[in-house]
Amino acid sequence: MKRLLQIGRYAWAAPCTVVGLFLAVLALLMGGAAQIRSGAIEIAFARTGRESRISFGAMTLGHVILGQRRQLLYELRPHEQEHVRQYERWGLFFFIAYPASSLYQLLRGRNPYRYNHFEVQCRERCKPSAQSHA
Repeated sequence: MKRLLQIGRYAWAAPCTVVGLFLAVLALLMGGAAQIRSGAIEIAFARTGRESRISFGAMTLGHVILGQRRQLLYELRPHEQEHVRQYERWGLFFFIAYPASSLYQLLRGRNPYRYNHFEVQCRERCKPSAQSHA
């Protein structure tokens, strides 16, 4: 049953993953590197420590995580994996819900990224627990 649920989550997020795969292929053709971690494909635009031309650290599309470089993908993995879980819950609707949340925050005069519901949720769920500091 657990395996069936996992297949269902992959299928539900599949339309978003296809968009991510398209961008992943472009990144690989331009010299990027790929690896699979925790059920997602991670694509590093730059193989070394040099900065790439993209203006974000990492971005998730379904089960594809695109990032500037491997080290940054490692650092952001818990946050981006939370986005993967959001795609598994929301499916294609995530493509509407995420920008709608940003627009709502912008209309309220707030930072559309920082106060985006999905980003807030990721930050909350990725906080180290009080027990891990004991």
